[in-house]
Amino acid sequence: MSNYVVGISGGIGSGKTTVTDLFAKYGIEVIDADVIAREVVEPGSPALKAIVHKFGQFVLNESGGSSSGTLDRAKLRNLVFNNIETKNWLNQLLHPAIRQQMLLQTKQAKSAYCLLSVPLLVESKLYEQVDRVVIVDVDEQTQLQRTLLRDKTNEQQILAIMRAQATRQQRLAVADDIIDNNGQVNDLATQVAQLHKRYLQMAKQKE
Repeated sequence: MSNYVVGISGGIGSGKTTVTDLFAKYGIEVIDADVIAREVVEPGSPALKAIVHKFGQFVLNESGGSSSGTLDRAKLRNLVFNNIETKNWLNQLLHPAIRQQMLLQTKQAKSAYCLLSVPLLVESKLYEQVDRVVIVDVDEQTQLQRTLLRDKTNEQQILAIMRAQATRQQRLAVADDIIDNNGQVNDLATQVAQLHKRYLQMAKQKE
C-alpha cells in the first residue's frame, strides 16, 4: 500500500496526462479523477440512471456502436455549463462517488508512492488530503493554443472553461513543487526524474 500520496493538478491544456505518463514509466500508480468520473457514469450505474431521469435519453450516445447507451459528456457539459442550478445538482450527485473511489484507490495503490491526478484539486480542496502537491504550470496563451489543437473546439468555449477553473496564481499558491511545461517534452522528463527521486525519499521517510 502507498502511504505517500502526491496530488497533481493543472489547468486545461497544461499537460497533466503527459506528466503522469512519465511518472507511470517509473512504476508509479496514477489514480486519475477523469477516469473515475467516466467509470461512475457507466451504463447501468446509479449515477447514469439519475442523470437520464433528470435530463432524458437525449444525453446518451445513439451511435449504434460500442458507445451506444453511454453518456454523451459533451451534451451534458453544454447543458449544465451556464446553469448554476443543474451544475450544482450534477456536482452533488457525482463528486461524493468520485471522491470515495479516489480515496479507495489511493489506499489500494502498491507503488512506493502514488499520484492522485485531479483537475479540480484546488477548487475541491483535495490538496488538503494529500502529502504533497505538484502543479503542472503553463502560461494562459500556451493553455489556449494546446487545447485548441487537441480538442478542435472554439476559442470562446475554452476561455470559458479556463475562467471557471482556479486561476494560475491560485494553483501555484498551493503547490509544493512546480513542473514547468512551457518547453519541450525532454525538459519534462528531466523534471519528472528529479521529482521521482525526491518523492521516493519522502515516502521512505514517512514509513
